[in-house]
Amino acid sequence: MIAFASMLAACGQEANPDPPQARPVRTVTIEKRQAGTPIMLVGRVEAEDEVALGFRISGRLLENNGKLGDRVTPGQVVARLESQNELNTLRTARAALVAAQGQLMQARNHFERQDTLLSQGWTTRANHEQAKQAFQTAQANLDSAEAQLKSAYDLVSFTELKADAPGVVTAVGPGAGEVVQAGQMIVRLAREAGRDAVFDVAAQVIRTLPGDPRITVHLTDDPRVVAQGRIREVSPQANPQTRTFEVRIGLTDPPPAMWLGATVTARLETEATPTIEIPATALTNFNNQPGVWIVDPGNRTVSMRNVDVLRFDQATVAVSGGLETGEVVVTAGVQALHPGQKVRLLGAEP
Repeated sequence: MIAFASMLAACGQEANPDPPQARPVRTVTIEKRQAGTPIMLVGRVEAEDEVALGFRISGRLLENNGKLGDRVTPGQVVARLESQNELNTLRTARAALVAAQGQLMQARNHFERQDTLLSQGWTTRANHEQAKQAFQTAQANLDSAEAQLKSAYDLVSFTELKADAPGVVTAVGPGAGEVVQAGQMIVRLAREAGRDAVFDVAAQVIRTLPGDPRITVHLTDDPRVVAQGRIREVSPQANPQTRTFEVRIGLTDPPPAMWLGATVTARLETEATPTIEIPATALTNFNNQPGVWIVDPGNRTVSMRNVDVLRFDQATVAVSGGLETGEVVVTAGVQALHPGQKVRLLGAEP
C-alpha cells in the first residue's frame, strides 16, 4: 500500500509540471523623432578649375619660371623650349614662300602672253592650255608655301608656354635642361575662377542628403572664417581604398583666408523628416526579410513582424515601415525567442 501510494504521488508530479519561466529580454519603446540632425565633414579647399600646362611639342627645356605659389596673368610666359630647330624651319618656310611667289609671277605672265596670242591666232591651243596648267600649279604651290609658313610660326610659338588664365601655380614639373615630351605637365595652375571645398563622404551620408542641402563651411582652425556653399559635383565612383565618394562643394564668395589646401569643416543641414530608429541588435531575419520581435503589453508574449529598412549602420537601423509609435520591440535576446513565448522585461519587473 505504501509503495502504491508513492507511485500515485510520482504520477501526480509528472502530470503537473512547473510552468515555463518567462525569458528576460531588453526592449525599447518605438517613438518617432525629427531626423534633421546636422552632419559634420572635414575636408580641404581646392580650385574649382585646375589645369596642367604642357608644351604641344617635344624638346629640351630651356627655362621653367614657375614657382609654387606664384600668381600668373593671362599670356604670361612660364616656360620655354630651345627653339633653334623651329626657327630654322621658319626660315625654310619663308624662303619657300618667296620662291613660290616668284614662280607664280612667272607662270602668270606666261599665261597672260599665251592668252593674248591665242586670241590673235599666233599660238596653238595646246601651248595655251600648258601655260594655264603651269599657272594653276604655281598658284597651288604658293598656297602650300603659305600654309607651311603659318605652321612654322605655330611651331615657334609652341616653344613658349603661356598661362591662359589668371591663377596660382600649385605644382612644378621638370626643370631647365630636361628633355620633355608633348603634353607632359610643366606647371599646374589653379585658376582663380572659383574655390571648392572637397570632402570624402561615405555612401550612407550621400543617400540621406536632401536635394539641395544648406551647407556652411568654415576653417577648422578658425570657425570665424565662414562661407556658404552648394554641392557642385559628386564622384560617380568610390575611392577603391577608402570606399568613399569625393564631394565638391562650390563656395560662394569665399574669404581670402580660405587658401588653397586649407582644412575646412562643413555643416550640412538635412531635412527634418520624422523617422523611426531602433538599435541594430533588434534586427533579425524572418521569411528571408528583415524583422523584429514585438512584445504584446497585455500578456507579455512576443510575435515576429517584418519591417522595411531605410538605412542602417553598426549601431542603429532606420525603419520606414512596419512599426508604429508606442510599440515595444525586443533589442537583446532576439536569437532565443519563438512566437508566443512569454518574456520578462528587464528593468520593468523584479
